[in-house]
Formats: sequence, structure tokens, C-alpha cells
Amino acid sequence: MSSIKTVAVLGGTGKEGSGLAMRWAAKGYSVIIGSREGEKAVAKAAEMNAALGISTVQGMANPDAARAADVVVLSVPYSAHKSTLEGVKDAVQGKVMIDLTVPLQPPKIRTVHVPEGKAASLESQAFLGESVRVCCAFQNVSAEHLVDPHYEVDCDVLVCGNDAEAKKLVIELVEATGMRGIDAGPLANAVAVESLTPVLLYINKAYATKGSGIRITGIG
Repeated sequence: MSSIKTVAVLGGTGKEGSGLAMRWAAKGYSVIIGSREGEKAVAKAAEMNAALGISTVQGMANPDAARAADVVVLSVPYSAHKSTLEGVKDAVQGKVMIDLTVPLQPPKIRTVHVPEGKAASLESQAFLGESVRVCCAFQNVSAEHLVDPHYEVDCDVLVCGNDAEAKKLVIELVEATGMRGIDAGPLANAVAVESLTPVLLYINKAYATKGSGIRITGIG
């Protein structure tokens, strides 16, 4: 039986965050939508409950959402990454955090940018400290189809982290979305995973599509 009871999605009013939250709520997880503005989170939660015919999704300001959850998902633009971490640092201690952030540098979002800390999730780990088990995942998944919980997303999800048990929890959440989770090694490998996103964005434009993703071949 899963040890995950409650998942907080910080930035859960955005496309990718709300899509993942919708899928987890549909699978029976208790989901909290987090936002800088608590009222915005409450409104989004009510919208999800209505769409799914449930009443379990809650909305809170980011620090309250993080404090109430077992697993915290960070789904914010890189420009808001540091400030969001600063606001929830105390609330996430001792927990698993899944960082979805990609260090895109507008307007050149289709060109790889390696930040000072090498990867957004590595920056999270350095800032939050070792008691927070940071994993990176979902960077290479298009948000276009996530909002439909019945749509089968044709993409694998690479999961990086330094804690084996934390990665297992993340892969459980990946599989709950209908995708396949792949253990992609330590958090240092997040440099490669995050760098794939601008490559996929380039492919989307070059081939006039919105949902390019990745598949790992050769494993069962």
C-alpha cells in the first residue's frame, strides 16, 4: 500500500501542475493545489472538484500546501523558482520534493541553458538541505494533454534523485498519471534531463507539433 497520502502541487494553477494534480486526484490521491495567492488556489481546486465529481482537492497558499503534504511537487517557471523555495523552505523539511522546473531563458526557450547551479533541481537540493529528498521528474512531458485525465500521454518520465526510496515514490506517482517512470540515476543527472526540454521545444516547432516526448527503448 502506498505511503503517499497527500500531494501538494506548488504552482498547481499552471498548465503542467494542474494537469498532474487532476490526474492524481482522479486516481484517489488527496491533492492540494498551491499558489502564491491562496484564493487563486481555492478557485482552481473547486474547478477540479467539479470536473472530476469529487470534493477532495483543496487549495492553499504555497507554504500551507507544502506543510500539509507528504510529497511536494514544485511546478513553477524558473523565474519564480528561487522565491518559491524561499517561501516553503521550512515547510518541506523532511519531505520528498519533486522539482519539475526547467531553467529556460526566454526568449531563447529552444536553446539549452545551464544555470549557475548546473540544474534547477540541484539548486533546490543545495538551498533546501539534505533533509529534503529532492527528485527531478516530468520535465520532458508536454502539458498540452495532461489536463485530460483520460488522454494516454505517449512519453516516459525520467526520474533522478539521490534517495532510492524517494525515487520509488516518484515513480509510483508517475505511473498513476498513466506514464512509465524510469530510474535515471542520481540528481546530478538532472542536468541532462532538464536540458532535453528546450530540445523538445525545438522539435515541436520544427515539426509543427505540441506534444513531442521521449521513449526509452530496450527495457521491459
